[in-house]
Amino acid sequence: MRVHMSKLADQIEALILSGELAPGCKLDEQGLAQRFEVSRTPIREALRRLASTGLIDLRPNRGAFVSTVTAERLEEMFVAMAELEATCARLASMSMTPVERRGLQRLHERMGEMVEREQVDEFTASNETFHNLVYAGAHNSLIEEATLSLRRRLAPYRRAQFRTPGRIARSHAEHDTVVKTVVSGEPARAHAAMLHHVDLVGASFEKLLAVSGQAVARPVS
Repeated sequence: MRVHMSKLADQIEALILSGELAPGCKLDEQGLAQRFEVSRTPIREALRRLASTGLIDLRPNRGAFVSTVTAERLEEMFVAMAELEATCARLASMSMTPVERRGLQRLHERMGEMVEREQVDEFTASNETFHNLVYAGAHNSLIEEATLSLRRRLAPYRRAQFRTPGRIARSHAEHDTVVKTVVSGEPARAHAAMLHHVDLVGASFEKLLAVSGQAVARPVS
């Protein structure tokens, strides 16, 4: 079995978020290579990719370890993410060009079809594009860069939320309010809609952890 590097990173990420690879544990490159039937080279590439999100720590001469992120720290990150994205939505409602507004609307409609077909993987990929369009539509490169940077750190946790039953339908419904307010040029309502949406993303991840019985992180002894 040959696994594409990005898919390999996703699979290791899933092991971490499920708790099979616990916070603080050292990642065995050889063991992972045997598990996924690949050489150690793609494993190293996948680990470097995960390190860019903050999900694992690469320590010189010691190897790779699953990052220890406290529940409090994760909550802070989601709060900051919500505020940044809400700002992007507010600015996008004022600054998006007609072409950009139509592009956001069309993508939202396509994602509705994915919900009807229960295409979770496709929706998850399109969800990233959806949010990126809002960031770009703000037409403020500094805010866009800061938002993208924090989103990369939260990406594994945001993707995990879609394992919650019915989450893609709820996410699409939340997007609907964001799209309507951005496209119609309502800054205050766009800000409130995106703030509410990202708050619920964090809540969905917390619900997933509660159902699975997994802790976000725990101190390393």
